Amino acid sequence: MVSELFISLLERMSVVATIAFILTRSRIFRRLLNHRASSKEKVLLTVVFGLVGVLGTYTGIPVQGALANSRVIGPLAGGLLGGPLVGLGAGFLAGFHRYLIGGFTAFACGLSTFVEGGIGGLVYLRYGRRVTDWQVAFWTGLVAEMIQMLIILLVAKPYAAAWGLVQVIGLPMILVNAAGTAIFVAIIHSVVQEQERAGAVQAQKALQIADLTLPYLRQGLIPESASQVARIILDATKAAAVSITDRERILVHVGAGEDHHLPGKGILTHLTQKVLTTGEYGVAENREQVGCPHEGCVLSSAVIVPLKRRDEVIGALKLYHTGKQEISSIDLEFACGLGRLFSTQLEAAEWEKQQKLRADAEIRALQAQINPHFLFNVLNTVVSFCRTDPETARRLLLQIGDFFRQNLQRGNDLVPLREELKHVETYLAIEQARFGHRLKVVYHIDPGAETALIPGLSIQPLVENAVLHGLLPKRGGGTVEIAVTLDQAEVCIQVKDEGVGIATEILEGLLQERTSRNCKGLGIGLKNVHERLRSLYGPRSGLVITSQVGLGTKVEMRIPLQEAQNGDNQMLCCG
Repeated sequence: MVSELFISLLERMSVVATIAFILTRSRIFRRLLNHRASSKEKVLLTVVFGLVGVLGTYTGIPVQGALANSRVIGPLAGGLLGGPLVGLGAGFLAGFHRYLIGGFTAFACGLSTFVEGGIGGLVYLRYGRRVTDWQVAFWTGLVAEMIQMLIILLVAKPYAAAWGLVQVIGLPMILVNAAGTAIFVAIIHSVVQEQERAGAVQAQKALQIADLTLPYLRQGLIPESASQVARIILDATKAAAVSITDRERILVHVGAGEDHHLPGKGILTHLTQKVLTTGEYGVAENREQVGCPHEGCVLSSAVIVPLKRRDEVIGALKLYHTGKQEISSIDLEFACGLGRLFSTQLEAAEWEKQQKLRADAEIRALQAQINPHFLFNVLNTVVSFCRTDPETARRLLLQIGDFFRQNLQRGNDLVPLREELKHVETYLAIEQARFGHRLKVVYHIDPGAETALIPGLSIQPLVENAVLHGLLPKRGGGTVEIAVTLDQAEVCIQVKDEGVGIATEILEGLLQERTSRNCKGLGIGLKNVHERLRSLYGPRSGLVITSQVGLGTKVEMRIPLQEAQNGDNQMLCCG
């Protein structure tokens, strides 16, 4: 009798496996596994698991006025997969149904079904609300069925009949229902693992797309960059169409429907407007929610994710599908992941733009600060030569014009070294006209260094500091030495003077974020050059300053070796 019962219960296990497979095809059930099911969906799934228990009762085998059945699998699996509320709810439905059927074990079986649903919920909480593996499900089912047999012995009357029933159905039901629960959960677990593998593939694909789109998104969210990005996404995914918008209009639409989803048109879809307003993703599950007024439009579903910059929504990315393809959780995660990656890239592009603007502004501010003083002093010099040496005055005016023209044209450009040295020579010629024999200049330039690219206006401020703050305060003046050497993959530039030097307490704070008040103008140009070098070549770059009071100062900078093509004088933008 026991062996026959065992075999009969095993035959009914195919029903459990079939139900488990059908449930894995349900979008609502997959949402439950991903902890995204709504309250209404959880109620629906509670009813489903309860009906699985009811079906287990109806497929039961009559034994001594009771039923050997697989009723427990539904509520127990509901608790393991959905938590205590789902397990208890399903257990109550299946247990109450069993109670209504009657029999001397009616109340005991109904109560045990409710308890077993709660046991599944407790295991769900114990394992951190994740899908348990089949081994845990098996042992949970084993313990739960043993508890059911104990409840039958304690509650069912008469005790002799309860004991005789347990002797017959106990071992088969404990083993078979434990195995059934394990099979049910194993099928679900395999689906979860499949989703995780698919999610990993999608994550890798998102990173590849982000890598391909980075050069274009650096331009910002504009029609040209959006067009390139959309085509990359369309080629790399199964989406039927890709659309990118700003806050007011369609920037690009490629793929299905591009004959009427035209760039430049305003945003008509209510769901897109909601995404732009709330900053939360939206899912259009049918053509009505897509909201296209064109009669022949084939777009039937879409994921819409916001594109943000510093928490401000600046546009939307839309991935469309055709036919009856539903939006899976993997599709949703993929789209949201792309949106986050693109938002990060757009924010980085904006940061780079602001840094470049800041650097340009600092240069312009430095020029505006230095030029008036310099111009005032030079004009006085020109005036003094107008009567005594008109030719020298004329030459100085030409040099002044050349100097200021070069000064105003320079910014964050990389220029050949010879261009920067020409600018330095013009400056020094003007200063030598002012100070005569008090200022001497020596150049040491390695052969081949003239074509090396360096940031414009990087040497002249160093020379100016050497002249104004090093040599001129010293009685008798002195010499400025400008040396450029090629050292493997670097260009080493040194500006040395034999002037008054810099005190240690001033030198320590000269290149800091806030220049010391004791500097009195010393270091404004130095700090600017220092910060530009660090911005261009990294935090390890910058100026190195050594000085001794009364002996002079040396300022050194090292720049990665880059050469102008064909030795021409073309300015190359470093951005």
